[in-house]
Amino acid sequence: MELTDYLRIFRKRGWIVILVALVAAASAFGFSKLQTPVYSASVKLSVNPARADWGLSITTKDLLRNYVENIRTHKMAQEVIDRAQLDMNTTALLDKLFVSPAADTFTLQIEARDTDPEVAMTIAQTMAEVFVEERDAWNQRQDKRDRIEVSILDNVWNLGYQQYSPNTKINTAAGGLFGLLVGLLVVFFLEWLEQDVIRSAADVERVIGVAVLGSIPSTPSDGGERGAPERRRLIPARRSA
Repeated sequence: MELTDYLRIFRKRGWIVILVALVAAASAFGFSKLQTPVYSASVKLSVNPARADWGLSITTKDLLRNYVENIRTHKMAQEVIDRAQLDMNTTALLDKLFVSPAADTFTLQIEARDTDPEVAMTIAQTMAEVFVEERDAWNQRQDKRDRIEVSILDNVWNLGYQQYSPNTKINTAAGGLFGLLVGLLVVFFLEWLEQDVIRSAADVERVIGVAVLGSIPSTPSDGGERGAPERRRLIPARRSA
């Protein structure tokens, strides 16, 4: 197909593409507004070896993954529930808790998500405090040169919270893009169904590749009826030898 064909299709059926895209975007926007917002709060912990020793630094990096597993235990979750007086069991709390290690910066990020932002902040902050206390108790049994200090970089109450989902802007944009693709498929499907239908002189010229010189109106002897809308026969020009 040539560019002129695409332009012809767009002029003829472009409104379908636009309409489907708008409907899809509006649907995605409405669906996002109907969802219950989920909020996220996080605390970052700094994990520092007691001395600037290469071997101890490597050990600290390896321990970060172990710390993640220690935080995500039912024992730690129960301690957080008891201390913060949360109305949930340990399984529910762990479903809201996400821990990410960063070996290059010697940090751990504790993130909590909940439909109540206050609950999310409470879980994140309390878990950070419980883990720091647990590490402090462990360090008391170690030689000072072998200790690995864990501290809270910033209080969650200073950082606040943010909405995790739904992301209305992204959902609306994605819905509009999906509608655009669906609209294009619908348009090309309709064009495919009508590719053999000839309705005008332009269609004749496009199909057989020659100019139309004129047309003959239908008469009753041609099978038409008096009073019926006029029909025409299209007469293509002869090809030159």
